[in-house]
Amino acid sequence: MADRGCSGEAAAAGASPAPVPGLNPTLGWRERLRAGLAGTGASVWFVAGLGLLYALRIPLRLCENLAAGTSSLISGLIFVFEWWYFHKHGTSFIEQVSVSHLQPLMGGTESSISEPGSPSRNRESETSRQNLSECKVWRNPLNLFRGAEYRRYTWVTGKEPLTYYDMNLSAQDHQTFFTCDTDFLRPSDTVMQKAWRERNPPARIKAAYQALELNNDCATAYVLLAEEEATTIVDAEKLFKQALKAGETIYRQSQQCQHQSPQHEAQLRRDTNVLVYIKRRLAMCARKLGRIREAVKIMRDLMKEFPPLTMLNIHENLLESLLELQAYADVQAVLAKYDDISLPKSAAICYTAALLKTRTVSEKFSPETASRRGLSTAEINAVEAIHRAVEFNPHVPKYLLEMKSLILPPEHILKRGDSEAIAYAFFHLQHWKRIEGALNLLQCTWEGTFRMIPHPLEKGHLFYPYPSCTEMADRELLPTFHHVSVYPKKELPLFIHFTAGFCSSTAMIAILTHQFPEIMGIFAKAVLGLWRPQPWASSGFEENTQDLKSEDLGLSSG
Repeated sequence: MADRGCSGEAAAAGASPAPVPGLNPTLGWRERLRAGLAGTGASVWFVAGLGLLYALRIPLRLCENLAAGTSSLISGLIFVFEWWYFHKHGTSFIEQVSVSHLQPLMGGTESSISEPGSPSRNRESETSRQNLSECKVWRNPLNLFRGAEYRRYTWVTGKEPLTYYDMNLSAQDHQTFFTCDTDFLRPSDTVMQKAWRERNPPARIKAAYQALELNNDCATAYVLLAEEEATTIVDAEKLFKQALKAGETIYRQSQQCQHQSPQHEAQLRRDTNVLVYIKRRLAMCARKLGRIREAVKIMRDLMKEFPPLTMLNIHENLLESLLELQAYADVQAVLAKYDDISLPKSAAICYTAALLKTRTVSEKFSPETASRRGLSTAEINAVEAIHRAVEFNPHVPKYLLEMKSLILPPEHILKRGDSEAIAYAFFHLQHWKRIEGALNLLQCTWEGTFRMIPHPLEKGHLFYPYPSCTEMADRELLPTFHHVSVYPKKELPLFIHFTAGFCSSTAMIAILTHQFPEIMGIFAKAVLGLWRPQPWASSGFEENTQDLKSEDLGLSSG
């Protein structure tokens, strides 16, 4: 557990049962009360409105107006519903119905607008594919060990850091990586195939020991024990070394038989996945135990030996280890290879690129000085890099600036979501703190991104629009005691609020004038009298003034 160097709860879990920083237990009921009031606010206003209408049904003669079909009342109800729908869903109900239902009936389909092979259709399909990929859940490249870290956190705090959805995704990953169609040929693999499907951790551990009894060189059994039974990183490393020895033997055997049949090719892919997984976890063990150069060497060798496995994002592990060594030139070399327009982005890549550019100017940066003389070229580049990173994932700065408390990162993340922000800040906060002035520059500039993109759900600047599916997926990935970050929220334009208030007040005045003309006439005269002085009032004032002057003169002469 040593040398992870971040302010998360795992360090506290590995040290002593002291209070975990960032998780104040006294705030739980307040957050639940706030969330409950926010969720019931609309219902309370709706019930209050119905009660008000019921109380005024007789003096306002609502039944007669409804029977007569008052058009103003119907128009007002339609407008209120349209405003409510736009406020909740961010789009117009009338526009959505027109585009989704009426346009196809009238023949205005997309096929009549653009041909299947036209550039506009290709751009639309590319955008839709990009939005789907943005909402894809990815394996966290820096995920922690269940037994040595997640379980120790549960022992200390009594809270479960992993959700059932997250663990279910991990079970699916294990079945994909560690099983194949030829498992029935080896009894130990058959047992492990059942073990990966078990939901109960003790049952999985028991099955792993059964597999080792059948075959002492079952690499996946050692992997399961290292992940879930080992209570320290040292114990996990010992088990992974045993798994490495067994995995290399099986991998060499599979290489010799790979061309015999398609089943042998599938077995080679499975054994390759097992070997890469073991080496990667060994590198992470070395990183956590302070042997950082050893970890960097293992990661570099993996990337050279298995270049097709870029989807595992081993380069993100390498970036974090190089930042710990303060080898910024090597970090820049890795970014030059993977920060490419054709490759998928991540918070680690975008924020590490921003950190490197910030490092060159942050030490001497001052907001007062910059406002007087303007920004230099290097400072402009650093600010643009921060804006680029914030546009990709707007949740990260609050964790880096410690405006929100960190929790243990989940085993899966959603790119551009709160789960990815937690996973990045958990490991990289120490690297931002190490560079003097980096967090100060971030604090001064990160909010400027939202002035460039006022509506990120509809339009992006350097990336595609921010996906609207992140909140739902993050709530499934993150534990319930964490307050999920859901901004950027779309704010209603000012004219919407003004129009709603103006139309509502006009409709109310019209109804009251129709029902109580005498009272409203007196009220209107009184209001107009406050703003416009009456002629008779001014003349009377002059007459009174003249009388006073004559009386004063008479008194003085007497």
